[in-house]
Amino acid sequence: MMPMPRPEKVPVSTKEVPEEVLRTPLVWRLLERADVERPAYTHLDCSNRHELVEDTLTWAELLVQVRAVAAKLRELIRPGDRVAITARQDLSYVVAFFGALYAGAVAVPLSAPDVRAHRERLVGVLNDCDADIWLTSEALVERLGEFAAAEAVPAPREIVAVDTLPLDPADRSQPAAVSPEDPAYLQYTSGTTRSPAGVIITHRALSASCWQICDAYDVGEHTTCVGWIPFFHDMGLAQLIAGTMHSGGRTVFIAPLEFIRRPERWLLLMSAYPNTLTAAPNFAYDLVTEAVPEPVRAEYDLSTVSIALSGSEPVRAATVRGFLAAYEPHGFPRGALRPSYGLAEATVYVASGDSGGPVVTEVDGREVVEIGWPRGQRVRVVAPSDRDLPPNVDLGGTGEIWVKGPNVGAGYWRRPELTAEVFDAELDGERGWLRTGDLGTIRDGRLSVTGRLKDLIIIDGRNHSPHDIEETVAAAHPLLGPERVAAFSVDLDDGEGVVVVAERARKALDFDESEIARAATRAVAERHDVRLKAFFLVKPGGLPRTSSGKVARSAARTRYWAADGTESPHGS
Repeated sequence: MMPMPRPEKVPVSTKEVPEEVLRTPLVWRLLERADVERPAYTHLDCSNRHELVEDTLTWAELLVQVRAVAAKLRELIRPGDRVAITARQDLSYVVAFFGALYAGAVAVPLSAPDVRAHRERLVGVLNDCDADIWLTSEALVERLGEFAAAEAVPAPREIVAVDTLPLDPADRSQPAAVSPEDPAYLQYTSGTTRSPAGVIITHRALSASCWQICDAYDVGEHTTCVGWIPFFHDMGLAQLIAGTMHSGGRTVFIAPLEFIRRPERWLLLMSAYPNTLTAAPNFAYDLVTEAVPEPVRAEYDLSTVSIALSGSEPVRAATVRGFLAAYEPHGFPRGALRPSYGLAEATVYVASGDSGGPVVTEVDGREVVEIGWPRGQRVRVVAPSDRDLPPNVDLGGTGEIWVKGPNVGAGYWRRPELTAEVFDAELDGERGWLRTGDLGTIRDGRLSVTGRLKDLIIIDGRNHSPHDIEETVAAAHPLLGPERVAAFSVDLDDGEGVVVVAERARKALDFDESEIARAATRAVAERHDVRLKAFFLVKPGGLPRTSSGKVARSAARTRYWAADGTESPHGS
């Protein structure tokens, strides 16, 4: 076996995060725009099927409303107390988030209890964070009261509807005095593989991450950030709320479900405003390619898109090719599509591509989309010999991605052991490195992400990426497809085995399940030399997903494979 190389050093941007940025809490930037009547945040209400209705706050109006929330919170809490935001994706959420920061509280961005799939996670987070003040909108107060009574959550001391608070334009109160190292908010990770873990994002980390995003993508007052990513997700919070506060530009957004219901609404956002920046996971680029027919695509001019970053999940080469083939003819600039990599533990941003457009390379015999370079932080790819990766596995030049920079969170809320393991790794005698749990490689100074360390499937001494197996299965039959497959390993008496769970397409009315299973099993055997232990075909929506819409492999394992190594009753 060839020895793994030592950690490769990635050339970082020559710029470092300015010290002034690190010292200045993000919410203080509101004061710079106290008299600015330009639009700041716009919610497009899709409830009227015939037209979208704009609801806008100018910078001056936003400051007045934020001060109203802060004034109310100062009556109820002490600085450093947690305040949960359980609102729908509208302007109330923006006001609540900045109102909490303005009051010196620790915000906890959460979902509303509207979507049943999110309720279990919401219950877990509310029990973990000890927030006894909930911020929401008037339309949700009654529903939240019913939720609090019905679920096993700590009863809130008060549910505050931020859109009913009295406004005082004469209020000149300043934001609470906080240290850059004080927590600004808790970002609960989107995975469903364990009980909720809240990443402590300090004011310093938030400011640093906003600077990194704006520097990497040339975001400024001229930029309109558009999108639909959930605000309680790290990418949605950074791109649609925090980044615009840093830049002084504008955000225009819709609710996530409105994109799922009609994907072309995303095209409308990208085409209707100047110099747009948008962000989405890989599956959204597939969806807008597959679900929007060519005549509808032709209705939109995408030539004003400045940045369309793809992150939060693996960026697939096939998705990049398909999206560009579909939308370059309608003006979409190839260089605007930016593969990106980040994680909640680093606030959100680690690295991204440049204006040259996506670059596809080959790693260990498979196509990988390169990510690019970091900004204002250090990144290393660490070999198994440096830590406790399985010593008998040839990772083919890859290793775990480690990060160190001012954007890295302060640890996990009330989880000292997990914090020490993940946030305080040692490399070359220096502590404080973040272990991302992601595998990557570096070529010519460019970072590529190749998979998850904990998701590696090891069969007969060879490692297999579950993502690769999922792609093979997705292409094996017309009634299967990308982002609807979960592959995971299971422990058997004779070693490790592979199980695949796949959702059938919604259009499937008459199908032969055994035929689909044979096609998937045959494809995996031919492509990967792996025999599946089991293949489950489930109904649409049968795969568990994270809050950001990604398939949750570990949760799929729990649902479809019993702890004793037999098929779960759900798997039939």
